[in-house]
Amino acid sequence: MNIDLIGAIAGALTTIAFIPQVWRVWKTRSARDLSLSMYLIFISGVVLWLAYGLLLGALPIIAANGVTLLLAGTVLAMKIKFG
Repeated sequence: MNIDLIGAIAGALTTIAFIPQVWRVWKTRSARDLSLSMYLIFISGVVLWLAYGLLLGALPIIAANGVTLLLAGTVLAMKIKFG
C-alpha cells in the first residue's frame, strides 16, 4: 500500500469523525456539554499540522487538516454562539 494512500485514508477517517458532532450541535443548537478548552487546543494543533503539511507539500496532510479545521472551527463557532 502506498504511503500517501495510508495518509489519505487516515486523514479522511479522522476528518469524517467530526461530521456527526457538527450535525448534532447544529441540529440541537446546543454545545453546552462540549469543552471550549478542548476545541481551542485541538484547533491549535490542527493549524500546526496544516502548516507542517504545507511546508512539506504533503497533500494528504494539507487536505485532511484543512477540512478538519473547517469542521472543528464550525463546532467552535457554534460552541461560542450556542453555549
